[in-house]
Amino acid sequence: MRPRRNAFRYQVCYLAVPLTQWARGTTKRFLSIDRPNLFSLRSRDFGDGSATPAAWIDGVLRAHDLREANGEIMLVTLPRFLGYAFNPVNFWFCFDTQKALRAVLCEVNNTFGERHCYLCFHEDHRPIVRDEQLAVRKVFHVSPFMETKGSYSFRFACEPQRISIGIDLIDETGVMLATSMHGSPRPLTVLGLLKIAFAYPLQTLMVVALIHYQAVKLFAKGVRHYRKPAPPAMRVSH
Repeated sequence: MRPRRNAFRYQVCYLAVPLTQWARGTTKRFLSIDRPNLFSLRSRDFGDGSATPAAWIDGVLRAHDLREANGEIMLVTLPRFLGYAFNPVNFWFCFDTQKALRAVLCEVNNTFGERHCYLCFHEDHRPIVRDEQLAVRKVFHVSPFMETKGSYSFRFACEPQRISIGIDLIDETGVMLATSMHGSPRPLTVLGLLKIAFAYPLQTLMVVALIHYQAVKLFAKGVRHYRKPAPPAMRVSH
């Protein structure tokens, strides 16, 4: 929105993976967990890389006393394609046993190889309802065209028919950056994986290429460039 307007809209294909299926090692003909395939998911791509995704996110929830998030956890992520992946952000939707959303962990990766997690939940631990706003202070450098200040306003809806996420960056003047993603979940099939491979060829490489393309556009528009600060000492903030 500021200091120069810049907008874009792209289509990519995410996987929504229940961690109970990950723990069972559920695979398809063209999708594997922790081994090479056309599409793959690697444990080291998530969390601190030292534990299984389920053990890591369970530790995060326990560290923040989120005992209510004791149901299914669903990871929304870009899979590796032919062994390569770059995920600007992964989303961990944490439910209770009654399928109410209790917390969402947003795992952000920048192009400098750094990672930080924003854990979103209500201070009174009540369920998160559709499009409710949760504010978290920005502490992690992502774009060289934005300072590490202000706060994020998150909105979530994770339902069988639709998943939607909104993230706005707000400073003392108002909304500086408005982002959203949404899609309708479909059953994962072998034919569906092949369609993704042809409809979104090399999509993970495309994500990186488009990030740099937008950076060139912002540079051409005269947007100021900021030096990257050191990453925050804490891996998770809320």
